[in-house]
Amino acid sequence: MHAAMVIAVGFALIILAGALLLMLPCAAKSGRATPFIDALFTATSATCVTGLVTVSTAVHWSLFGKCVILLLIQIGGLGFMSVMTAASLLLRRTITLRERMVIGAGFGLDSSGGIVRLMRRVLVGTFLFEGVGAGLLSIRFVQQFGLLRGVGMGVFHAISAFCNGGFDLMGTPDDPFCSLVHYAGDPLVNLTIMALIVLGGLGFFVWSDVWDHRRFRRLSLHSKLVLAMSGVLLGGGFVLTLLFEWSNPATLGGMSVPHRLLAAAFQTVTLRTAGFNTIDQSALTDPSQAVACVLMLIGGSPGSTAGGLKTVTVAVLALSAVSALRGRTSVTAFGRTIEPRSIMNAVALTVVGVTIILGGACTISFIENVPMNLCLFETASAFGTVGLTMSLTPALSAVSHIMLIVMMYFGRVGVLTFGVAVFLRRREPPKLTFPSGNVMIG
Repeated sequence: MHAAMVIAVGFALIILAGALLLMLPCAAKSGRATPFIDALFTATSATCVTGLVTVSTAVHWSLFGKCVILLLIQIGGLGFMSVMTAASLLLRRTITLRERMVIGAGFGLDSSGGIVRLMRRVLVGTFLFEGVGAGLLSIRFVQQFGLLRGVGMGVFHAISAFCNGGFDLMGTPDDPFCSLVHYAGDPLVNLTIMALIVLGGLGFFVWSDVWDHRRFRRLSLHSKLVLAMSGVLLGGGFVLTLLFEWSNPATLGGMSVPHRLLAAAFQTVTLRTAGFNTIDQSALTDPSQAVACVLMLIGGSPGSTAGGLKTVTVAVLALSAVSALRGRTSVTAFGRTIEPRSIMNAVALTVVGVTIILGGACTISFIENVPMNLCLFETASAFGTVGLTMSLTPALSAVSHIMLIVMMYFGRVGVLTFGVAVFLRRREPPKLTFPSGNVMIG
């Protein structure tokens, strides 16, 4: 099987296995079997680290069900091949060349060299960040929920945040989808969750590159683009959120100035495919909804736990536009020329992603007879594997739920396999070339 097919089939089998486990009566607090569509939706959302749900994670699922969801989030965040590699390393089994190729492709690398060393760093870094995050979150949760439950809550939310999963255990029967709204003014919870989201969304290759070179000018072009674009998106999103929501009494308007700054920062970070929220998404102003859709569509960085079109894709498109406006025939960044093949891949992926989001939103709006802006928010959240919702997803029909399942799968697995197929495709010179032709643009 082609590496792209291995990844696609592997994720599909994990989702199916998770859905079957969640259908068991012991997975629900009620002791009754969960309908297949709800179990499948939850398993897909967890494996694709999205966070959209049709039933409340805290209210509906039992301890067994929550453990299944947490396992799916961890596997989905690292990638199932990474988990298999971790088992091989623990068992001291030799990793075959084909396995190295699939793992490297899963991380967006076109070479299998140094894969074992990278995997060791990925596993150590993942469990280190999640462990520290769980410890910090437990400080707050133990005070509120007691020792055993507080530590469990800290572990669950640390893994969910680092893997950009967006699942939470804060719901109650009276408010089943409250997420982290009650912690909007808590610096410890907010800053810890934000740090985990950013670290998980940067990408495993960037970690390794930063660890090896330490200085920005020595980093690879990929790492420089990731860090620069992430900074621009986080800074720009923060400023725009403050501008559009500062006087909105339903979101930031009723908070003190420090809490407004903290909530705006959290909102910007969580839009990078995390899925937690400390303010009501359905109360956002129209400009904020537009900004949210753009940030959710972009998502995190290649080779990370995040989804979306990825930061490097958008950076390449932006640099191409700047070069065209300056009348240049090549695209450069940080003293390096970007290959035309990368530009074409970025354009193709963006066109496909935007088409899926708009097409899905139009279809759901037609089927459910709901406003287009709500549907666009949900489809952008599903494709970008973000998990934020304007309270629409739980109320949708089974047909719309299936559409969102497909979009979540493609947003996480389809984009990944698209990159894998491009990287591993044999590149042969064309046997036939055509004369050049000029067309009018604009």
